[in-house]
Amino acid sequence: MRWRTPFLAALVVALVTASAGPAGAAVAAPRLAHLDPGGQPRLIEKVPVNVVFVGYTPAQANKSTFLSGLARTYEPVVRSRLLYGVTEKLGITYTYDYRLNYPSRSYQDTFFTQLGKLATPAPLTAYQQAYNDQANNVLDVTSNNYIDAPSVEKWLALHPPAGVDTRRNTIYFINWFGRSDFKFHVYTKTGEPDPDTGYDFGKNRDSRKMIAWGGTTADDEETGLGTTRRVWFHDLSAGPESWTSNYDVDNADVDGDDVPDYRMPPIWEYARNGYRDPAQLAGDLSRITRYVALNLLMTTSPLYPVELPGAGLPKSINVDSNTYEGWAGVDASAQYLKPALVTEELSELRWRNRLSEDQQDLPYTAENQACYLAELNGESCYPETGYPAFANLYLYTRDHLDGVLDGRPDYEVPVFNYAVGPGIGVPALGYADDNYETGDQTYVFCFISPEVVTSGYGLTTTQIHEVGHHLGMSHPHDGYDSATGVAYEPTGDFLFANAGDESNTMMSYIDVNWDFSQFDRDNSDRFLTAAYWEAANRVAATVPAGKGRTSLKVADALLGLAAKAFAAHEYRAAYTLAEKAYYTVAAIPGAHTAQVTTQLKAEANAARRNVEIHDPHEFIDTLAPDSPRSKP
Repeated sequence: MRWRTPFLAALVVALVTASAGPAGAAVAAPRLAHLDPGGQPRLIEKVPVNVVFVGYTPAQANKSTFLSGLARTYEPVVRSRLLYGVTEKLGITYTYDYRLNYPSRSYQDTFFTQLGKLATPAPLTAYQQAYNDQANNVLDVTSNNYIDAPSVEKWLALHPPAGVDTRRNTIYFINWFGRSDFKFHVYTKTGEPDPDTGYDFGKNRDSRKMIAWGGTTADDEETGLGTTRRVWFHDLSAGPESWTSNYDVDNADVDGDDVPDYRMPPIWEYARNGYRDPAQLAGDLSRITRYVALNLLMTTSPLYPVELPGAGLPKSINVDSNTYEGWAGVDASAQYLKPALVTEELSELRWRNRLSEDQQDLPYTAENQACYLAELNGESCYPETGYPAFANLYLYTRDHLDGVLDGRPDYEVPVFNYAVGPGIGVPALGYADDNYETGDQTYVFCFISPEVVTSGYGLTTTQIHEVGHHLGMSHPHDGYDSATGVAYEPTGDFLFANAGDESNTMMSYIDVNWDFSQFDRDNSDRFLTAAYWEAANRVAATVPAGKGRTSLKVADALLGLAAKAFAAHEYRAAYTLAEKAYYTVAAIPGAHTAQVTTQLKAEANAARRNVEIHDPHEFIDTLAPDSPRSKP
């Protein structure tokens, strides 16, 4: 399905002609099929989900057991609002169309032959050795091989089994174990070091040796597929690995919070004498499909409202980067920040906006330093407000914005970088803060110190990641299950959600790539389609009676086309059409483009009165010793 500007122009001409009516006729309110003044969008997509079991028998991956654990539908919500007791739906409903495939023996032989060709002998990882050193492991890993993850993804994307269309969401579950040609292995992603420090996490750290990968775009600069595909693979016969802690079969609680942690062990541990009963395998693969592949990668919920706070939806977005230079003798903004790369990567996500970045250094005053240090120590600079200590920098920034933002672009993302000297410490790599009232995004904070640089990080990738949050993107390891209304993160019953980080997304913690994935792009386009549709509805409710009849009809038709494009999985076309509808309504004389409705503010503030002010930072991008990204 292709959408051309001449077609849209012809549509407008036809609508104008049809709407004109006889001269002198009374202007009646137009009948609208899609534009709903004051209402929500009505976007429906039947989402194809291919699940391919390579190396699993139908008995191991039992169809009825597998399907019984999956949700039939999903409705995205704004996750930040949940912290304040408000469930704000986007007006999107996904209905899943599951298509299970058990490939032929010849296909499996071909694939595993290819996997063997890609395998390069390597020493055991520290985590494979740790697995061997336990008391309860079923077997010892006797050798190891590195296999390039992007190469496997590309092969699977371009060589699917008969009847599988990898242009649609496709999950490959791989099991090589038990075949005569099996080799112990882990997957690697190397060659994309941190742009500021040159540190290659994928090459240098055993914790970045993986069992899953996918989501690469057609035009990825390093490993692009050359054509748009939507593939993620997960291999329980790889590893054992660090990232999902599946190497640990001795301890129920692996993250030290005194709660048992659910994870999927290596495939050979699904045995009578193993970590898990083999009858649970199909259910575990179902959990990975639902709570990782679908909820966190392919059909997610936004962290923040993608329409952004302000008077109207912006055409231009400026990353307004401000650095407190507190690291003596180091110009951190010059040495550890590449603005062109920040806007280049963000432009791939918000491709219809004009993005720019400007920089300035700010004085690191005694007041600012005191609030920073107090946040590190868990002490509030503003105890009279009742806000948590973690709000120190938010409150300080809110009170010191004069002269920081220039107001020239339609929207500015206020970014504040803190560069501090040795031994002082940082609260995180960064975080994208909210307003502690309604869940609207506010300021982005990024941190750097000698210790952070030694760990391999500069400011550039942190800034891309945090602005990604500000624009609505979630981590691929925490999210929301709409069928149960449960928000979750990788701990306890959902520790296995860390597997979502093993994908080609800037929003992960695994630090082996700095791009937004195909799944990120799809979800962003879907979210923005809904945002522009809802904004068009909101503005339409402010149009004076009898005004803009032709424009309303044009916008209505554009939204009808957007709905069709959305249903046909043409997300970029849907986004474009919904945007055109919004600007068509916004141009009507007398229309108002106020961003957040009074009703929403009232709901959020009412909820806040019943919710203790808390630290809403499940999403903080930590570099703490207990974080997976801190492991060697």
